Amino acid sequence: MNVADFAYLVLFLSLLVVASGPLGFWIAGVLRGGPPVFLRWLVPVECAIYRLAGIAPATEMGWRVYAGTLLVFHLLGFIALVAMQLVQGHLPLNPQHFGAVPLGVAVNTAVSFVTNTNWQAYSGEASLGYLTQMGGLGVQNFLSAAVGFAVMAALARGLVRKSAAGLGNFWADLVRSTLYVLLPLSLVLAVVLVAQGVPMSFAPYATATTLAGAEQVIPLGPAASQIAIKQLGTNGGGFYGVNSAHPFENPTPFSNFLQTFAILALPGACVLAFGRLVGARRHAWVVYGVMLVFFVAALGLSLWAELTPHPQLGAAVVMEGKEVRFGVVPSVLWANATTVASNGSVNAMHSSFAPLAGGVALFNMLLGEIIFGGIGSGLYGMVAMIVLAVFLAGLMVGRTPEYLGKKIEAFEVKMAAVAVLVPCVAVLFGCAASFLTEGGRAAVGNGGPHALTEVLYAWGSMANNNGSAFGSLTATGDLYTWGGACAMLVGRFGVILPVLALAGSLAAKKAVPPSSGTLPTDGALFAALLGGTILIVAALTHFPSLALGPVLEHLLLGAGRTF
Repeated sequence: MNVADFAYLVLFLSLLVVASGPLGFWIAGVLRGGPPVFLRWLVPVECAIYRLAGIAPATEMGWRVYAGTLLVFHLLGFIALVAMQLVQGHLPLNPQHFGAVPLGVAVNTAVSFVTNTNWQAYSGEASLGYLTQMGGLGVQNFLSAAVGFAVMAALARGLVRKSAAGLGNFWADLVRSTLYVLLPLSLVLAVVLVAQGVPMSFAPYATATTLAGAEQVIPLGPAASQIAIKQLGTNGGGFYGVNSAHPFENPTPFSNFLQTFAILALPGACVLAFGRLVGARRHAWVVYGVMLVFFVAALGLSLWAELTPHPQLGAAVVMEGKEVRFGVVPSVLWANATTVASNGSVNAMHSSFAPLAGGVALFNMLLGEIIFGGIGSGLYGMVAMIVLAVFLAGLMVGRTPEYLGKKIEAFEVKMAAVAVLVPCVAVLFGCAASFLTEGGRAAVGNGGPHALTEVLYAWGSMANNNGSAFGSLTATGDLYTWGGACAMLVGRFGVILPVLALAGSLAAKKAVPPSSGTLPTDGALFAALLGGTILIVAALTHFPSLALGPVLEHLLLGAGRTF
């Protein structure tokens, strides 16, 4: 790694930390009901949406009503997206005349985008018309991200309110997050991407004659608008099949840096926004610091694995699976950013990474997408882990644990445990099904420990709502389309529903004044306790699988065996 690579990483991390504060201030203000000054001209639009939809934004919802409304909203989005894919042959803005998507793939895709996973068992430029991409998938990219904001806001209100029954209004949180945060930022990023050469066109695909005399079809489409929200909304689904490795999605080194930054910008800001919402800004910075330490450690190990000379080839840098216009360091940085966040977009093929580098990307997801994570979802997933951490601390000193002035009792611990363990169970059941069924075994494209990593990566990605994959896996069979859809639903709602129940329980409690036995949550001791809890609870769950997959492959590679 040379000086330019080091400067690239320092610049990225510095901008991320610096931008998190102002963005967090912006998000917190919006979720309190106050748009920023420069967007107040959109207030009439917000009010018009409420009038047209018959919404009373001031009406408070208890956690059950909030959760029920959220589920109904997702169900309607799912039905609409499946229908759009099945009838797309009759829809406008389909210049290539693509027909209906197969039912299994349509259901899988709809679940994927509704749950903010964006797992793709299809290639966009070969399967979907412009209206399906833009009006179906693109809309869900906005809405699924806004739901993450909404659940985070509900959790914050649960911690702040005392002896209360309401957690806010789901519809108001959804509209404000979309209108005042996601749309403005996506518009700016889309314009910059167009300036960098990303297509934004409704014209049919172009044709060109190559130097060899053959005819080549060049896919176009309204890509820039979808790419902007796919990165900012931690969605990750590519407009084209190879995602951001495609030169039309990610044409220049600057667009690559900008998109990598966009992946983590809002998840990082959500942590500091949460601190403002609950009145614990120092605590938020401690949590942010824990996330940053995990991210930097993962990035460092990945870089070491990729930049160490290959034991079989003797080459200092192995470029297989990487774009030469980016190089190793930007590719590894993206891989870690996209897997610590529940983004899943790629600018290189993770299956071609060194075993440990691919294993680190897998490990990032198996932690539960709590190291920054998705918009809102990373934060509320981390809060579930914090509840477990303060519970363990309470056991050690023999006191009832507290978190931000609220007692943590049996119900809260149970809900936090469910939120942490449900995705893990989905991953392990999915892996078992893959190796026990003939269809699951046939989908694997490699042998040895790499095969285990490949399967574990797929289920870890789906159950944790990431969406990236090892490209050597065939994901169009029934197990991965239908079973994968179930894993994505479990990974999304198996966390959201316990978190909302946790928020409702906390809102009903009275505040407890701090005492000499209260664990401070804004110091180094708490940071160490939280980091240890993450490693013990989340990481050790999958340690045997990781040892038999990427770790074993790394050791065998050094001994001269490849897979």
